[in-house]
Amino acid sequence: MSSSRVADQGSSQAASLQSPPVTRREILSWAFFDFANSSFTTVVITAVYSRFFVETIVPADSGLRDTYWSVAMVVATLIGLALSPLVGLMADLGALKKALLVTASFLCAGSTAALFFVGPGDILLGLTLIVLASVGFMFTENLCASFLPDIATPETMGKISGLGWGIGYFGGLLSLIVIMALIRADKVTETQQYLDQTQLAMVATGAFFLMAALPTFLFLHNRQRPQPGFENLSPRTVVRLGLKASKDFWGSLHRIGNIPGLAGFLVAFAVYMAGLDAVIKFVGIYASSELNMQGSDITIMFLVLQISAAAGALGFGLLESRMGSLRTVQLSLVLWMAAIVLIHQLPTLSSLSGLDQKTLFFGIALLAGTGLGSTQSSSRAIVGHLCPKDESGEVFGYWGLFMKIGTILGMGFGLLSDALDSRRHALLLVLGFFVLGFVLLRRVRLPGTKRA
Repeated sequence: MSSSRVADQGSSQAASLQSPPVTRREILSWAFFDFANSSFTTVVITAVYSRFFVETIVPADSGLRDTYWSVAMVVATLIGLALSPLVGLMADLGALKKALLVTASFLCAGSTAALFFVGPGDILLGLTLIVLASVGFMFTENLCASFLPDIATPETMGKISGLGWGIGYFGGLLSLIVIMALIRADKVTETQQYLDQTQLAMVATGAFFLMAALPTFLFLHNRQRPQPGFENLSPRTVVRLGLKASKDFWGSLHRIGNIPGLAGFLVAFAVYMAGLDAVIKFVGIYASSELNMQGSDITIMFLVLQISAAAGALGFGLLESRMGSLRTVQLSLVLWMAAIVLIHQLPTLSSLSGLDQKTLFFGIALLAGTGLGSTQSSSRAIVGHLCPKDESGEVFGYWGLFMKIGTILGMGFGLLSDALDSRRHALLLVLGFFVLGFVLLRRVRLPGTKRA
């Protein structure tokens, strides 16, 4: 029996069974998962461990510092590309969305805590753990997002998605404050203490993730039902069928074209996410190396960035009901273009205004953060609008696929910055991604909306 027929039968069976009503507590518990896993992206990928890795773990005489970090992100993304179809289809066929979400959370948090054992020169161990943690995080993103059609209506999709992203940025901010309180040593004059404190901070980050995710684990309902006969399959058979489904996934990409508007959006999404991912994964490195920001400067920068991102996610989520999701994303991309141009021109702006580059960068972070929250939130809402409800796991698997393609494209920033020996000039690549994404997005229409 084909997977599509199994899915159709399972959908009919699920529809005939009564699911518990969606409550406000459940919506908040879903949104709170963004609060939890934002600790990983904020602390490990963006603000703390990325710059610690390129400045402390990688030898000082290496000319591949940014390249190592890019390689870790690309390898994790390729693993995610290979396995996300399996995870998505297994989530739908076996009604395993919540179980897989919990498993992926422990993979991410556990690998993050294990960074405690990585010291200077341990490049391979550090890269391995970063890859494992990143793979776990990617799966949590896809699986958490696939619950959105279950708990939201088309009218509330944007608001609930925005609520999750908004709460998520407060989670990132709180986790960063906790971690920076642990890392108090100066990395130049108190090198060993700085190393010890940063290693301990990774254990705290993993614990923060799991503790903050408890409401999701406890109160979010899995409304799916296993497909007929699925529970009688042996684990070996389940894995074999899942791997076959994963292999067939690449041949089923044409199905994206059968869902109106989805293909065009996902292509545009991959392009502008390349720019966004480059910013997320290198902003801490950029601020530390190019602007000499350390400790309290980094905390202040992310305080500005996280608060503005939360405001952007919540504010644009409300604005979405008037502007529509597509226009909201387009507006956020305009903000990003402006922010990248201003960062590239910081030396000129500093000389003209008389302000130091750090102060100007804080102001630009306010602008960029607003775009950050709205871009991610509205993009997820668009997928929710386009997604047939009974195929949420598979469609959000496609969404995860194109997000990962964007990551691979965006990691060209690290290679380019090492090749040019200039992170500042490599920003032009990021600007190009946002411009092209904006152009492609103008060709997309959402079926069933007033604009369409």
